[in-house]
Amino acid sequence: MKINTSPAELDLLGRHLSAQLSLATPSLAHDVSERLRVARQRALASRNTLHVLKMSSQTAQINSNGSLTGTGDEGLNLWNILGSALPLLVLVLGLTAIGWVQQDDRTQELATIDAALLTDELPPDAYADAGFVQFLKQGPIARATND
Repeated sequence: MKINTSPAELDLLGRHLSAQLSLATPSLAHDVSERLRVARQRALASRNTLHVLKMSSQTAQINSNGSLTGTGDEGLNLWNILGSALPLLVLVLGLTAIGWVQQDDRTQELATIDAALLTDELPPDAYADAGFVQFLKQGPIARATND
């Protein structure tokens, strides 16, 4: 005879039976309680292997709530490889682009400095003179008081 019950009802029944057995356990002899403990451990171990076998034998199916369940097998196919390599590729391209932009900025700064040196009234040798460097360090405030 097969009884159609939901897993929640079976779980509730199991909890009830477990509570009843736990109430009767203190009055048992030590050897009987040890045999019961070993039997419980064996039952739990066989249930776990049965549960794992049941889960591994399932194939992809659509549940009643619309979610898709599968076997959990994640073999190396083309999409998994691309999905793993794509973030790395984006990272490398991003770092390359950052390096290129920074190099371009440095080049622009050097070009601006060169253009200022070449169009300035002072010769480039003046920038190498120690007295001129001191003059530049004093700034415009010191120049205004000396005038």
